[in-house]
Amino acid sequence: MNEIEEQKFYSLKIKEMNQNKTLKYFILTMGCQLNENDSEKLCGILEQMGYQKTDIQSQADLVVLNTCCVRENAEDKLFGKLGELKRQKEERGIMIAIGGCMMQEKHITAKIKESYPFVDILFGTHTLYKFPENLYRALKEKKKLEDIIDIEGKIYEGLPIKRNSNIKASVTIMNGCNNFCSYCIVPYVRGRERSRKPKDIIEEVKELAKQGYQEITLLGQNVNSYLRVEQEKAIEFEPYQGVHSFATLLKAINKIEGIKRIRFLSPHPKDFTNDVIEAIATCEKVCKLVHLPLQSGNSKVLKEMNRKYTKKQYLELVEKMRQTIPNLTLSTDIIVGFPGETEEEFEDTLDVVRKVKFEQVYMFLYSRRVGTPADKMENQILEEQKHIRFNKLKDLVESQIEENNQKYVGTMQKVLVEGESKNNKDLLTGRTDSNKVVIFEGNQDLIGQVIELKIVSEHMWYLKGEK
Repeated sequence: MNEIEEQKFYSLKIKEMNQNKTLKYFILTMGCQLNENDSEKLCGILEQMGYQKTDIQSQADLVVLNTCCVRENAEDKLFGKLGELKRQKEERGIMIAIGGCMMQEKHITAKIKESYPFVDILFGTHTLYKFPENLYRALKEKKKLEDIIDIEGKIYEGLPIKRNSNIKASVTIMNGCNNFCSYCIVPYVRGRERSRKPKDIIEEVKELAKQGYQEITLLGQNVNSYLRVEQEKAIEFEPYQGVHSFATLLKAINKIEGIKRIRFLSPHPKDFTNDVIEAIATCEKVCKLVHLPLQSGNSKVLKEMNRKYTKKQYLELVEKMRQTIPNLTLSTDIIVGFPGETEEEFEDTLDVVRKVKFEQVYMFLYSRRVGTPADKMENQILEEQKHIRFNKLKDLVESQIEENNQKYVGTMQKVLVEGESKNNKDLLTGRTDSNKVVIFEGNQDLIGQVIELKIVSEHMWYLKGEK
């Protein structure tokens, strides 16, 4: 019996234990799309056990918190949530499980065990697949369980999954990271890079296409280094449809019938090789919005961040991509207030933003993470100063949005219709290739289709379209 079959055995045992009961679970996901994908697997596992999902925490018999540790406010959110759950535990005897990246941090798990002893299960990023066994033991033996390992876990295939959408799906292609950016905790909690086998990825996408999914997002901490470690270490991987790199993976998925769009997150500028740029340019299904994390526009700060490129190299890469990829648009991540960053160095970041005119900018205040080199750096920036710089960047980005949006007005855009608008049930919403939200009037039967719309007006955070 392999590991997944063994866990299915425990799932069935729990289903038998819960027979004739209507038990509900609530799951809260914190963090990135990789965490979202992990939560979809947890949902699949829980429904295999007979639990039903609820979006109302107070109705749940089992609450699962899937944590992130990239930013400090994630800790505040977790501990605030545990304060709420303590009351539910006392009133209704619910089960509480906490998993995800934060559980790989020893100081966090120690604090939970000391200050929140009512938590039933702690599990890490490498032991998600064992959730059925851990829940069974917690229910049967009535004791607290901790299942966290420090080494890199295997990549387990065949876990059940319940996806949040029936139109768009994410597919993890690799786990872990080898970059060790000085501000980032991810390599310490997700482990080193391990790529999934090409066949497993392609077969998963083919199955999604059969189920009617239109858009696929390929996920990894550094997707454009897919299979690099395996090749450098001469680790054999089963060849499949000519896939031996990220570029060839994009080309293979581009050929799968039924899939209309392919996106990917997140790449690293230092690994944007010519073959990847060429694949984006020539694969008609690969969206021409590319997420290209900048983090800082200053070469000295980038060196301190261990990003392995300079401002000049980043701008040269942008120019090369613009010359090669038709209709390219770019999004990025920027960290404000990295230790030691001066006003002049921050101005370099603003300069890159002015020059590139990103379609979307995800802005973050630098957040200290215990265990990272940046946490030990002197010259930490005062919070007040970070906020002043953040607002400068925000004002610049927002001043560019209208200019970026204006270029869409009067054009025809292909839009994947995702459903009803959240703010107006009489309107439908969808997204362009460049990930712009479009609101328009239309019939419900358009949901799930890619249609052409004329963009008639722009409204800062969305575009208005007409059929």
